[in-house]
Amino acid sequence: MLRPTIRKRILGIALGLIFLMAITSALSTVMTRRIAHQLDEFSGKYVEAYGHLARMNIRSLEQALAARRMMIGKMQSPPDEPFVAEQRKIYEAKGQELDREAQQARALINAIIDDPSTTSDNARLGRIDDRIERVTSDLHRFLGEEYQRLLLLLEAGNFTEARASLARTDALRDEVNERIEGIRTEMLAQVRGDALMTMRDQNTAIVISVVLTLLAGILGLIFSLFISTGITGPVQRLLDGTRAVEAGRLDGSIDVTTRDEIGQLTTAFNNMVEQLRHKERLRETFGRYVDPRVVEGLIERQSQTASDGERRVMTVLFCDMKGFTQLSEGMTPQGLVKVMNHYLSTMSGPIRSHRGIIDKYIGDAIMAYWGPPFTEHSEQARLACLAAIEMASRGAALRTELPELIGVRAVPSDCDVRIGIATGEVLVGSIGSEFMMSYTVMGDAVNLASRLEGANKIYGSHSLASAPAIAAAGDAVEVREIDRLVVVGQTKPESVFEIMGRKGELTEKEVALRERYAEGLAAYRERRWDDARRAFHTALEAVPGDGPSMAMAARVGNFQANPPAAHWDGSWQLDQK
Repeated sequence: MLRPTIRKRILGIALGLIFLMAITSALSTVMTRRIAHQLDEFSGKYVEAYGHLARMNIRSLEQALAARRMMIGKMQSPPDEPFVAEQRKIYEAKGQELDREAQQARALINAIIDDPSTTSDNARLGRIDDRIERVTSDLHRFLGEEYQRLLLLLEAGNFTEARASLARTDALRDEVNERIEGIRTEMLAQVRGDALMTMRDQNTAIVISVVLTLLAGILGLIFSLFISTGITGPVQRLLDGTRAVEAGRLDGSIDVTTRDEIGQLTTAFNNMVEQLRHKERLRETFGRYVDPRVVEGLIERQSQTASDGERRVMTVLFCDMKGFTQLSEGMTPQGLVKVMNHYLSTMSGPIRSHRGIIDKYIGDAIMAYWGPPFTEHSEQARLACLAAIEMASRGAALRTELPELIGVRAVPSDCDVRIGIATGEVLVGSIGSEFMMSYTVMGDAVNLASRLEGANKIYGSHSLASAPAIAAAGDAVEVREIDRLVVVGQTKPESVFEIMGRKGELTEKEVALRERYAEGLAAYRERRWDDARRAFHTALEAVPGDGPSMAMAARVGNFQANPPAAHWDGSWQLDQK
């Protein structure tokens, strides 16, 4: 049977490669440890011993300096005995340090000799050890005798003889230093020789690893050619089918020609393609009625979009077409559908391009929302406000497109879009009955967005947003506070803002309008009716026809004639949805 043959061949390749890898790893480990040990010997013994020899020269020179300072102290008038005593201690201390440096250097050299795991020139190292011993002995014998003679001459005040003794001491010290320098030179040559041997070992390890790796590669290639002879065809067909699926072509299937693992894989692939075709049909069907991202989650049943419901902070947008009822009067059903489809497509584009979810179409109204898991929490309000700006600009263009679309000269002048945006906590999830479900959002933020869309009628504005939505949008948009409203269904006033445009895109007149309107609003809330009326009229001079300014100016006129109650807090009660 072909099925066990494929398994055995693959297992044989795996075992052979594992065996070669184990051999390579073992040899590499042994040689790496050996090289590491030699490197440790260099850094921990050779270099340290060389350093001790170098410091022997330094200690010898420090002794010579201390001897000269002793003579200088004695030659002073009167002699500086404390200074002389201090330099004598230094001289003797440096002598002890010199001995220690020599003993430590010898100890390290003997440790190298005693280590059988490294290939050092032990005879040469032994000669270096003997030379260090002789140098140390000569230092004690000759320099010690001359030092004692120097002390006696200094005590006797015979500075002429003391100078001669010091000169003899320097000559002996120079001779010793030259001998130490010769020892260091010989030891450096030993280090270089051992370094060359280490490099040869390292190169040998590299060559062995390369040879074994090439051998493993050649054997693996040979075995792979044997196996590929029987499975190349089916695998190639699977590859072609996979590429077809990747390109979106789900209309084909692959013939099953074997009963081995490849045949089972081909059967599984055909089943997968069938499932993909089924899901694609579902997506194509429901994608026209529900946002594709929601459809994806509902189909997979693994995403949060398919949850039973949870509370989240989200941003909701309502859009409606002002004057649509008047526009639709006298139109045929076919024309009305044509206009509706064009209007809804035009207004839905900015929502989709700004990653919003279109929840539903309610006549000529659109409900959309932003928030997790479809949009990042920090981005939702900003995207909603930017979508509203683009929708408002498309609404102006829509008025020029509709006459040609419906075959009339002009549309009513008040035909425009109204948008309401609110951010707050909502209930989101699959909501409905056992017969039909809808993935939607509901809560106070939804109601507030709907009320703000309707409030545009009062103020003659395009886009109104709640204070939390504006705060969450940050500095992405230019806004102005319009009023404090108590909408239907709520008891507390809510600050309402108009979205004027993108950040930094206001004209000088629009900036002046915002400033004068803010002055009028402040005076209005403080019951300074004359100041408020003047500010709102000044705002209208900057931008004639500004709806909020005209609405507030008219309201101020009414309050001048009929002042509000004493407990009035500057908010306006909406009495209609």
